[in-house]
Amino acid sequence: MAKVGIVMGSDSDMPVMSKAADVLEELGVDFEMTIISAHREPDIFYDYAKNAEKKGIKVIIAGAGKAAHLPGMCAALFPLPVIGIPMKTSDLGGVDSLYSIVQMPSGIPVATVAIGGAQNAGILAAKILAVSDPALLERIKAYSDKLKGQVVKKAEKLSEIGYKEYLKQMK
Repeated sequence: MAKVGIVMGSDSDMPVMSKAADVLEELGVDFEMTIISAHREPDIFYDYAKNAEKKGIKVIIAGAGKAAHLPGMCAALFPLPVIGIPMKTSDLGGVDSLYSIVQMPSGIPVATVAIGGAQNAGILAAKILAVSDPALLERIKAYSDKLKGQVVKKAEKLSEIGYKEYLKQMK
């Protein structure tokens, strides 16, 4: 099965990035995860991005904060899709990361999800792979049905117990 590469610039990004891994794991998509810095170790980063395709990686999910160069640099070197996850930052709340990732120059696209949107990045990577994998497409459909079922159950519970009791139970 095709692989997804999950990369982040710091281990502080792990709580967010693990959500992409969780979704891929649930959908049965093979992935690898690493911590790599485009700024602090450019030679190691360059090797990773240049050789990812040879290792069977078909999509890279890259999370980055502040200047957020990791997704764009991956896209500059890796010929297949890159999905950027802007990280929430203490300085500007992640808007800096978001702008850095979405403002790529023409010819170097990076698909970008919401600030901290790793779950959606995992789903998007799986959907990209599902274009040529009918079994994966069926697993994605089942995953979507599961999410729908969760919302329906919550709506039924709200209707049954009322909003005040529902709020109490949420705390």
